[in-house]
Amino acid sequence: MPTRAQLTAWLEKPQVTNFIIGVIIVNAITLGLETSPEAMAAAGGLIVAIDRICLTIFVVEIIAKLIAYRGKFFRNGWNLFDFVIVGIALLPGTGGLSVLRALRILRVLRVISVAPRLRRVVEGFVTALPGMGSVFMLMALIFYIAAVMATKLFAASFPDWFGSLPLSAYSLFQIMTLESWSMGIVRPVMEIYPYAWLFFVPFIMVTTFAVVNLLVGLIVNSMQDAHAEESNAATDSYRDEVMKRLDAIEAKLDARDG
Repeated sequence: MPTRAQLTAWLEKPQVTNFIIGVIIVNAITLGLETSPEAMAAAGGLIVAIDRICLTIFVVEIIAKLIAYRGKFFRNGWNLFDFVIVGIALLPGTGGLSVLRALRILRVLRVISVAPRLRRVVEGFVTALPGMGSVFMLMALIFYIAAVMATKLFAASFPDWFGSLPLSAYSLFQIMTLESWSMGIVRPVMEIYPYAWLFFVPFIMVTTFAVVNLLVGLIVNSMQDAHAEESNAATDSYRDEVMKRLDAIEAKLDARDG
């Protein structure tokens, strides 16, 4: 029976990581095929069997990690993420918990915890959340002011779009995303209110091109910081290893001279 150290070393091998990524991809394909009546009619038994095999592999991996890492397993956020995702898949999908069957697709998210590059993206996003909170507050303030103004200005002629504060906020959100904003909303409004562009164009400039790009900039900056920290950690680890080897060589030379 392998020791904990051997089991830990085996779990951290690139071959094992690549195998788990392959299982996740296969599982994602089978979960997608389960939504196709034609595929289920042709090979439903095989698809379900592959899905159960994939789930079994995930469970075995989690058990192996629990044995190898013990208490340290729950100190790692990504391990907790994997544990919850696999745990959801093990819950019964009948009765009041039938909605959980749809959550099985969350197993595909495990590829994030396995792939270092994807982890870096998510970690950068999480790191940016505090700064994003301030930007979201600014966005909410701008939306509230704009929604109040739009309701007062355009509610009488366009009650479906600006008849109330929630309707105005939703219409402004559509305008911010630039989805049919011109021909769908702004130009019809300008037919009655020719100077409405004085309201809509600055709103788009502030929200779409300024605030949203500010969010993107925060996320990119956080990703770069996370990558820099990871590179520094790898450099420090390599330097420590080199120093240990040099010390060992120096000790051997001293012993030989002595």
